Amino acid sequence: MLSFTIVSALAAAFARIAAPRRVHGISALLLPFTAAGAVDWDAFERHLLATRASGLDVAVNMDTGFGDMLTEAERDAVLSATRRALGAGVRFFAGAFADDAGDHRPAVAAIARHEAIPVLVQHRAMHGLAPRDKADGYRRACEGLERAVAFELSPVFAAHGEIWDDETFARLLEIPSLIGAKHSSLDRARELDRLAARDRARPDFRIYTGNDLAIDMVLYGSDYLLGLSTFAPGAFGERDRALAVGDLSFLARNDALQHLGNVGFRAPVPAYKHSAAQYLHLTGVLASDAIHPRAPRRPASDRVLLFDCALRLGALDDPERAFAERVLPFVDR
Repeated sequence: MLSFTIVSALAAAFARIAAPRRVHGISALLLPFTAAGAVDWDAFERHLLATRASGLDVAVNMDTGFGDMLTEAERDAVLSATRRALGAGVRFFAGAFADDAGDHRPAVAAIARHEAIPVLVQHRAMHGLAPRDKADGYRRACEGLERAVAFELSPVFAAHGEIWDDETFARLLEIPSLIGAKHSSLDRARELDRLAARDRARPDFRIYTGNDLAIDMVLYGSDYLLGLSTFAPGAFGERDRALAVGDLSFLARNDALQHLGNVGFRAPVPAYKHSAAQYLHLTGVLASDAIHPRAPRRPASDRVLLFDCALRLGALDDPERAFAERVLPFVDR
């Protein structure tokens, strides 16, 4: 009986696969820094615009953008820089961090001033609340909003994160202005449960996978809001377009991106942001691999692994020169 149950669950999962399929891709944008520890605003704008040109929406002030390490004034500066670069009327998303009391409304108001869509980042004050009370907090945060996105985050990414119980998720589906939720459990089975619950209760509600170790969840009904896509937004755009037309090249493109995700998002997971900066420096997008001064770093030897990822993705115009200039000088130190 047990084996039959497992096979049935697997068959049910495979039955969800849909192609061609047009997905909504949102990239959690890396915030580049200079070696002196300041935000590199020029690099930020270039990366932002390149991501948009790849066909992806952008989300700023997320974990990938060191949102939890920035001051309120710094997060507002990111919002201003994003709106200025994109121009009026262009959609973007932004992490909304609650104040010390767990209230998201001040951050939501700041995001609204820049005409962006808030992604409601969890706060430690929400931990341990009953499902009704937790949902009421989201409901208050959404008052007066047309659109917002909720966000459940595994604690392996950040201590303020938690994965909701099923009742909490069911209650969030009842909030009209919540158009979706980012799901970052890194657990396929749990994400499949979220998709099934969504299908039963509110089919138009989007589940944005945050599983950088299983980016093919887009085949099973998820959309995505990923940190991995900030490494290679162009490659993600090409993959998504292949899926939209049912092109078999989707599989190879996805495999190559997943190889990059497996390298970048291995434990300790929070160091993936330095992996992103290393990769973007290696591929010539950034002038250095500098990140927020308080963020965890990867060893320089990771560049050898990331070089292999870049080769597989075809991201290097001159691989020999890239290896000589952006790998060897770092690993030989």
